Amino acid sequence: MEEILITSQRLDSKACTEAVTFPGAGGIVVFVGTVRNETRGKAVLQLEFECYEKMAVKELKKIAAEATSRWNLLKMVIHHRTGRVPIGEEAVIIAAAAPHRKEAFQACEYAIDTLKQTVPIWKKEFFEDGEVWVSAHP
Repeated sequence: MEEILITSQRLDSKACTEAVTFPGAGGIVVFVGTVRNETRGKAVLQLEFECYEKMAVKELKKIAAEATSRWNLLKMVIHHRTGRVPIGEEAVIIAAAAPHRKEAFQACEYAIDTLKQTVPIWKKEFFEDGEVWVSAHP
């Protein structure tokens, strides 16, 4: 079971945690990716995310389905922010619930790593002296 959301609204890690809380879940892992105030030694003012939403949702569902199958998850939630996101706010939240902690950790790590490689979401970094689009896919 999965829950996928792409939104310009503020994300809620507590709601994501509650969405994957089940009596059979011995392990719940939540990854929260926040906007940090620097990159490569340069002060960042904010980020902006854009995506091809239809394709991004399709890819995120594929990631969640693969993780659920591979690590026997009870549920996975993936929420990603679009638009301008200030320093300290959540840009992405991934929550995984499994009968055991190891599987939940592995599924969460797989999801964020795969998201960064395959999902059509682009990031722009804003600095005091300009802005630059950053490749989301290494």
